Amino acid sequence: MTRSSTWPRAALLVLLAAALALLLVPERLAPGERHTGARAAPDPVPPPEVASGFFTGSDEEGVRRISGVEAWLGGGELRVGHTYLPGDRWSNIEGHPALFAPWARWKAERPGRLFVLNVPMMDRNEAGLTDAEVRAGLRRGAAGDFDGHFRTLGGRLVEHGLGDAVLVLGWEMNGTTYGHRCGPDPAAWKAYWRSAVGALRGVAGQRFRFDFTPSRGRDAVPWPECYPGDDVVDIIGMDAYDQPAGVTFEEQVSEEYGLAHHVAFARARGKPVSYPEWGLFRNGDNPAYVRGMLEWFAAYRPVYQTVTDYCPHGVWGCADNPRSAEVVRGALGAPARP
Repeated sequence: MTRSSTWPRAALLVLLAAALALLLVPERLAPGERHTGARAAPDPVPPPEVASGFFTGSDEEGVRRISGVEAWLGGGELRVGHTYLPGDRWSNIEGHPALFAPWARWKAERPGRLFVLNVPMMDRNEAGLTDAEVRAGLRRGAAGDFDGHFRTLGGRLVEHGLGDAVLVLGWEMNGTTYGHRCGPDPAAWKAYWRSAVGALRGVAGQRFRFDFTPSRGRDAVPWPECYPGDDVVDIIGMDAYDQPAGVTFEEQVSEEYGLAHHVAFARARGKPVSYPEWGLFRNGDNPAYVRGMLEWFAAYRPVYQTVTDYCPHGVWGCADNPRSAEVVRGALGAPARP
């Protein structure tokens, strides 16, 4: 399609997203103060049904750190355990007991805990694959060539009592970071997702939910072009960091394919939302951004939200962000005793 034929539609989408943002932004988000942190407002409190977590590492030590975060929160409970499979080779994408066993023990210790697993769709996933290599891999995936790896992964999760995991398959596909990106061949990407989900759903004993999670904004390709279909998606997520430099939270809401578009897209399909990754980034210690995200969660009640907790993103494991840390502790910490 030529540039001249796509421009009016793109412009219309921008205008619609901006208008939608005015309807969706929670009342306490005041324009012009996102980077000052000066407003004396109550700490936002996500409702109890919004399961919260911190990503603190993928290994057994990362699991142990969760209790450290809970202590820092003053006893506030984290119900989400979130980790990632390595994307270097298929044998690691299939999963290993050394990774799954600590998370299985953590999940079994208390009812109501949720295990979230990011699953790469390509080996050599962070090796800088060319578009031609990505396109070839996506087409192989669409043909079912990799289904056996996903069946193995599904079986291992079920064996460890993790058969009800949320699987974030091929995350941030609208960008350029990963070999499982969508841009080189969106049609093949969508067919590949459908094939992988079919293989995982065929595993006996599974109750997986599949989370389609782009990064916020347009990035390299409009993420709706990668959406594989309502029948193979259970949750529509979004990774949303505080970037680019100088952007306000309101701009993150109203930008093309931003937070408002995400909520509207999910609502139109009757799907819940999630925020598997979020945190500080290009704007430093920004408590106003953190407050805005927490208010967003309170308003739109995602299935779960997970803070990425290492520098520069974090608030527990990163001493560089003390003001933002206090906002998070106020929102997610245990209620003060009378």
